[in-house]
Amino acid sequence: MTTLLLRLAGPMQSWGVQSRFTVRDTGLEPSKSGVVGLLCAALGRRRDEPVDDLAELTMAVRADQEGLVQRDYHTAGKDGFLRASGTVERRNVVVSTRYYLADARFLVGVAGEDCDLLARAHAALRDPHWPLYLGRKAFPPGEPVWLQNGLCGDQELTDAIARYPWLGTDPRRHPERVRLVMEDDWGQEIRADQPISFAQRLFAPRRVRTLYLQTPPMEDEPCTSLD
Repeated sequence: MTTLLLRLAGPMQSWGVQSRFTVRDTGLEPSKSGVVGLLCAALGRRRDEPVDDLAELTMAVRADQEGLVQRDYHTAGKDGFLRASGTVERRNVVVSTRYYLADARFLVGVAGEDCDLLARAHAALRDPHWPLYLGRKAFPPGEPVWLQNGLCGDQELTDAIARYPWLGTDPRRHPERVRLVMEDDWGQEIRADQPISFAQRLFAPRRVRTLYLQTPPMEDEPCTSLD
């Protein structure tokens, strides 16, 4: 098994899984559809290309710094607004409420048997084909997603993510424990963020479980790299 670790840190992040209209939600940690979409952007995959190989990876998220949920109020379209298709929609102003996480830091791990796929994804995160963002295009990463020692060979996902150094920047804020959301076929919580097709916006449910880990020190030795 090979594990790929990513750092998702920035002033603002948003990982909504059920937003469709004027209220845009966010989860408390990155969604699987959001992480797979980020990897697709790094690899240069178009929206209409298959994502089966990436979706098959097992994912875990370690919340090294829990974000603060914030709300933003948006208006658009005084005299019409430009749609993604390039046409101008002339109708009343659209009002939306959008939630996001402020000042959050996550260590995300994805793991599988396809070492070549994960190695290509690791290289792509260092030099992405398209810009990366944290759930919304308005939220770019505040630090590189790519981790130098983020490609871990012959190591289980739980071991790799538990051993990697804490991603916080202030030792005075070092917590005793960190929350871990782990994909688990027997997990009691269901998330509707297993991507099937981004072009058709199709997602399947998956199961996760939440546990807490002792926080590793900042200077802890990371996993053995395949670089």
